[in-house]
Amino acid sequence: MKKAIIAVVVVVLLATMGYLATQREGRNAVEVRVEAVGLRDLVDDVSATGHIEPKTQVQITTDVAGRIIQLPVEEGQDVEEGALLLQIDPALFRAAVERAEAGLAQARASYAQQEAAYQQAQRDADRLTTLQARGTDFVTEAEVEQAVTNADVQNRLLEATEHQVHQAEANLTQERDRLLKTTIRAPMSGRITRLNVERGETAIVGTMNNPGTVLLTVADLSVMEAVIEVDETDVPDIAMGDSAYVEIDAFPNRRFVGTVTEIGNSSIVPLNPATGSSNQAIDFEVRIELRAPPEGIRPDLSATADVITDTRDQVPSIPITSLTLMDADEYEEIPNENLPSAPRSEAVRDIEGVFVVEGDIVRFRPVEIGIAGENYFEVVSGIELGTTVVSGSFQAIRELQDGSRIQIDGPDAAIAADGDDGSGGNDAAANGEDGR
Repeated sequence: MKKAIIAVVVVVLLATMGYLATQREGRNAVEVRVEAVGLRDLVDDVSATGHIEPKTQVQITTDVAGRIIQLPVEEGQDVEEGALLLQIDPALFRAAVERAEAGLAQARASYAQQEAAYQQAQRDADRLTTLQARGTDFVTEAEVEQAVTNADVQNRLLEATEHQVHQAEANLTQERDRLLKTTIRAPMSGRITRLNVERGETAIVGTMNNPGTVLLTVADLSVMEAVIEVDETDVPDIAMGDSAYVEIDAFPNRRFVGTVTEIGNSSIVPLNPATGSSNQAIDFEVRIELRAPPEGIRPDLSATADVITDTRDQVPSIPITSLTLMDADEYEEIPNENLPSAPRSEAVRDIEGVFVVEGDIVRFRPVEIGIAGENYFEVVSGIELGTTVVSGSFQAIRELQDGSRIQIDGPDAAIAADGDDGSGGNDAAANGEDGR
């Protein structure tokens, strides 16, 4: 009887010690979420914000200053090419044309007068030269030289008056052109999207350091573009002809398809060496032509664009949250003859990889990733389809080390139980990446 009591006590003590050990192990375990490597369709894109602009628009300025006396158009009005947009007071310019016409008439009269003087001087020189050739004493050598010189002078004066005629003709052409520019007509068919002046205001001519007045803007709204500002780190991924999805704030719950037609070769805001560029954001302008702009679209509407830079169909993928970094000095790779190792460089101090679930512990495994979708990374090498990996949380993954003990959160335990047979990958493949 005594021996039986002792045996019972020993069993109870062993059970108690086992329970306490299990509790300690449970307290030391990191609670994680897991997910199996599955096949998914991935879309790599670059997102940026911007605004809507017509592909073709003309900002109307003036080449002559003056008061606006006619303004027969209104903002939002459709106009045809050649239609009258505004009229600047032409009185001063008409007077200038008349003055130039008078100057040309005077220059032509001077030319005719000088031509007659030259002809007379030339005849005198010819007559004296003939008399000298006959050997008579009626003309001296000095008189002949003076007559020839006078004819040459009159010829040069004739050339000068001819140049004055050309100058007067050019001045008349200029004044007539200035008079024509007081009448401003539509350079193309389109809509007046901006009207900045009123009748009676004075149009100002721009100079190098003082831009002139933009009187109005005529735009062709049949072809519209989304003009977005893309960060310098994303510009190399974008290529001409890339497809894009554009969302316009004024048209909620609608997505418009477009194509990249222009990529800026220099930053939107030029670098200023004097102020330094360490804190300056470097953005580039990218233009996306909309294939079917909606009715009622207007310039300057806010827009957000997703430029599709690459796609993958049914490729192995892991959650973005699974990828982490480990210092190369803290990781010692265990060779696996059935699985090629992810490439490593001697210069790399941090290794990209994931924590693979092996029972109730995790092992760090380096991976090579490809494109990034919205929620998943493409796996190029380093891990097999169907392998269960730790997918969260961020805090839990930061706490994990190679060989750490884990406790799987909730229903994810079922994935870990059968994740190595590949079924998890097929289930994930059915869900896709993000509906695209």
